[in-house]
Amino acid sequence: MATTGTGSTWQDPATSSLDRPSGNGAAAAVSQNAAATVDKIASGAHQAVDRIAAAANTAASSLGVKSEDMLAMKDQALDSARDYVREKPITALAIALAAGFLLSRIAR
Repeated sequence: MATTGTGSTWQDPATSSLDRPSGNGAAAAVSQNAAATVDKIASGAHQAVDRIAAAANTAASSLGVKSEDMLAMKDQALDSARDYVREKPITALAIALAAGFLLSRIAR
């Protein structure tokens, strides 16, 4: 700090208290504790994100397998219906007419 001609003191902006190390050990301890806490929280958040990502990958692969199973079931049902129509064409036509009639009644 420098003094002016009138005896008052003024602080040079170039040497503000933010630029000088403080002699306060308590502030340094609080700063270190805060940094440790932030690191601990960040580590916990990272682990949580990793667990969520693993669960999402497991769910996605499970859904992929289920979709393949559903496609196979669809193909099997289509083949079964095709065989039924070839074996019993008149019965299949009667079922189709009845189903169409019921759907038209429901749709009204």
